[in-house]
Amino acid sequence: MTTLVWFRQDLRLHDNPALAAAAARGPIMAVYILDDTDTAWAPGAASRWWLHHSLDALRRDLGALTFLRGDPLKLLPKLAAKAKATAVFWNRCYDPHAVKRDTALKERLKKDGLEVESFNGSLLHEPWEIKTGGGGPYKVFTPYWRAALARDMAAPIAKPKKIDAHRHASSETLDGWGLLPTKPNWAAGFAEHWTPGEHGALDRFERFVAEDLAAYGELRDRPDRPATSRLSPHLHFGEISPRQIYARLQAELDSKTTRSGATKFLSEIGWREFAHHLLYHFPTLPDDNWRAEFDAYPWRTSKADLKAWQRGLTGYPLVDAGMRELWATGFMHNRVRMIAASFLIKHLRLDWRLGEQWFWDTLVDADLANNAAGWQWVAGSGADASPYFRIFNPMAQGEKFDPNGDYVRRWCPELAKLPDKFIHAPFKADDETLKAARVVLGKDYPKPIVDHDEARKAALEGYKKVRAS
Repeated sequence: MTTLVWFRQDLRLHDNPALAAAAARGPIMAVYILDDTDTAWAPGAASRWWLHHSLDALRRDLGALTFLRGDPLKLLPKLAAKAKATAVFWNRCYDPHAVKRDTALKERLKKDGLEVESFNGSLLHEPWEIKTGGGGPYKVFTPYWRAALARDMAAPIAKPKKIDAHRHASSETLDGWGLLPTKPNWAAGFAEHWTPGEHGALDRFERFVAEDLAAYGELRDRPDRPATSRLSPHLHFGEISPRQIYARLQAELDSKTTRSGATKFLSEIGWREFAHHLLYHFPTLPDDNWRAEFDAYPWRTSKADLKAWQRGLTGYPLVDAGMRELWATGFMHNRVRMIAASFLIKHLRLDWRLGEQWFWDTLVDADLANNAAGWQWVAGSGADASPYFRIFNPMAQGEKFDPNGDYVRRWCPELAKLPDKFIHAPFKADDETLKAARVVLGKDYPKPIVDHDEARKAALEGYKKVRAS
């Protein structure tokens, strides 16, 4: 009665419906397949770093894990036959490539006489379960989340008491996949910030609840404060489930100290659910403007400006600090993500898809639904999007959310000696102040590559063409 358990974005033992159901049947063969067939949105470089370490942790926790590389449509039926399996279980994924592939795979395996079951291991609710009064998908977050909260939430499933896992002799080696960068090892500093794997996820969550949840609502927008959960990569790879988070936070909702923070954090889980809801119902979300009228926007083309943005050399310290944090850690604070994205789209007027692609390659928490929905939100082209005329002023945002300049000073150390007054706008400092801070603009730190007021005016002119289309 061997059951194949196909792991994907569910790299954990707790609250894993497919694993629990398979373990209850008897022996299992756990397999992870590095799918090379999704050429458009294959995991980016930073995601591959995380994936390597997360799979290594899962292998140790399970005791045995089979690694295969290639097309699951071909590999899983062959593995099932070799292992003399009678069933294949997996937890569902919701991106367009996975939905199409898994549907075909389920039909193929059933024709081979296998029992095939898929489960919800990634979301509080399936994307098709939350419907408007008219029976369609939601397009605005607030009514979506209200409807989601009104439904019963499934309780987390316990870790199987016994897992009888076996590894197949045809397994490849994780090291042989070359997921880790070597020459150069640009991820050398990642380990200082992250512990991939289920144990790292659970530990991170408990520390967040104990140390930061109470002030989360108040401090979550402060990149200079360690106030956010940093659970996003753990959630993407399924090292912790939203059901575990929801269940754990119910007790915190009864506490005056943590009620506000817990409510706000759960709404962020809601945004993740909403993004997956959108991607499932609108599968072109990562590639096309959700609002077709935005096809008329007159994007600029500038390789130099794109490179300056990517390297954190725009001349706007908060933007540059965020882009440098991203390169050094594989992560960027959410408030700064919005500001950096807005700068690319509305200051430089470069296509949002260029930013989406860069984030996809450099974020350890790169998630197709969240990434696409987030970029379209900033661009104004998505569902429940930020108004097109909302153009973040990076200087004002810095003064508000990094008031002492600690975040900028950490990631842009060449500006460390500037007084707070000029830390978010060094180009406004007089020569004497710059000299005292040992900053030569254009040498130690770049001059702004675009003027804020002029950029804002140009962006609004571009959006007029959208409104007229």
